[in-house]
Amino acid sequence: MDGAAGSGRHRALIGASDSELVDGTVAFVCAGLDAGEPVVVVCSDQTTQLLQQALPDRPQVIWTAWSDVYGNGPAAAITAVRRLGVRHRVAASPVVRVVLEPLPGSDPDSWREWQRYEAVLDHQLGEANRAGDDPLLVLCLCDTRRVPTPLVDAVRATHPVLQVDGHEQVNPDHVDPEEYLASLPVPLEPLESTQPLVHADSVRDLRGLRRDLAARAAEARLPSGSEPALEDFLLAVDEMTTNALRHGRPPVDLRLWAGGDRLVCTVTDHGAGLQDPFIGYGPAHGDDLSLGGMGLWLARQLCDHVDITVAGEGVQVRLTTVLR
Repeated sequence: MDGAAGSGRHRALIGASDSELVDGTVAFVCAGLDAGEPVVVVCSDQTTQLLQQALPDRPQVIWTAWSDVYGNGPAAAITAVRRLGVRHRVAASPVVRVVLEPLPGSDPDSWREWQRYEAVLDHQLGEANRAGDDPLLVLCLCDTRRVPTPLVDAVRATHPVLQVDGHEQVNPDHVDPEEYLASLPVPLEPLESTQPLVHADSVRDLRGLRRDLAARAAEARLPSGSEPALEDFLLAVDEMTTNALRHGRPPVDLRLWAGGDRLVCTVTDHGAGLQDPFIGYGPAHGDDLSLGGMGLWLARQLCDHVDITVAGEGVQVRLTTVLR
């Protein structure tokens, strides 16, 4: 084995029965506990109950609510997973074992962010392992009865190691994370073929733009109770527009649409930035947010989708918030 695969830091356990999932997870958990390693389990209520029944004599296991990691969406979960290692690291062990159970749900529109989550986490664990500065050893559970087929395929493509019968095996279907991200298509957004609510070319005056965005959005007929989502969305738009003005090349153009079930905004500049496919999945300067560099990371936390594409001679960021 070599690279991330050799480390076994990012494993998947793919199963189609309770016994497959429980037996494999118990083997992973007990191996860690017997080695004196902290073990954190972040699973759905259903899986947690099964595991707790199978581990009645292992009080050392740290049971973490699924919503604590995944409640704010897959992009936010990447940071939450990394922080588990920081929070539970102990002096006696260089490793923190974590069992994760991502559950994407049945809406195909949400799946691409979960696919990205899998690839970014794969990349981050591999890079951290090569740098020797991350204690995480992760086992991701994939219940094929509950996970949609395209996302089972994503699991197979984004984990260099599979856990089979309690042992790790090199995964022959693993794809380089950067290559995998590049292969994911960015779907068309139907609203973009309609008249935008806000149409701003060569943006320079952010204060005037902010007032216009807020006023026009307030005039739109949005679903009742969508005000918090709107505020988060406008903050993300502000961050991306500011980012384009500071780091991109003019002109910076903005379009904003409000549909019955979603808000969409595109911010386009003519620079060559944002080429790193993993950009924005953590603050640019680490956990010290006072150093800045968190605009794209914040946008990923605030919006359901952040799609970055090459647009003519520049780069376009498309922000989407689904109004629930």
